[in-house]
Amino acid sequence: MKKTKLLAAIGGLGLAVLAVFLIAADHIDAPAVAGTTSDIADLYAFEGDNPNNTVLIATLQGPLEPGNVTNNAQFDEDVLVEFNIDRTGDFVEDLVIQAIKRGDSMYFFGPVGPTQTGLSSIVETSVAPVAVKISTSADVQTATSNGMTFFAGPRRDAFFFDFNRFNMVASGSVAPEGFLPPGQADDFFDNLNVLAIVVEVPNSLLGTAPTHVAVAAGLFPPGALPNAYNVWVSTKRKQ
Repeated sequence: MKKTKLLAAIGGLGLAVLAVFLIAADHIDAPAVAGTTSDIADLYAFEGDNPNNTVLIATLQGPLEPGNVTNNAQFDEDVLVEFNIDRTGDFVEDLVIQAIKRGDSMYFFGPVGPTQTGLSSIVETSVAPVAVKISTSADVQTATSNGMTFFAGPRRDAFFFDFNRFNMVASGSVAPEGFLPPGQADDFFDNLNVLAIVVEVPNSLLGTAPTHVAVAAGLFPPGALPNAYNVWVSTKRKQ
């Protein structure tokens, strides 16, 4: 695959990866890319079933209606999706895992030290890619290599948000009652879909995690929280 320079279409969403389930949400919030093939919906990062692994998930182009809207949604060959991992605590990516579509497959590169950091990237073809056929709603495909597992395709949107209630709270029409408990809340994203890119990676390939950012900032005493990678995702469009 030819090396191609790509520029950031959206900055990304930051997380400290702990042994718990964490998300950062963005659905159609970025005006420059809302409704485009580079629009990030969510970043998920959590401990795998194997506690020595970390699972990274980027979802795009949501929310998608079920049926033809989801079936017709496509990853863009001009958009690179990049998981960025900081393992020194300076919030600069030390490793990247890249995903880019070619034909009916998603090609993954990394984890590898990036040639460039920040808003510009080069597809890291110095490492051998792993290809997985892009799944459909009826045909789920995965690929494994070097202890890693890869997936790309449509998935149910896992984000939960009572959007209608949020608008009521924001307008003050239900104050001071506020939000409803989970059993009574109406999930706006129920039955909506996204395009998902999933990587499960052994922590041994990521290296030692830095001191948790909250500990480093003095918000917690040393040792109060486990070390944690800083992770964010970005989409970068070919220029």
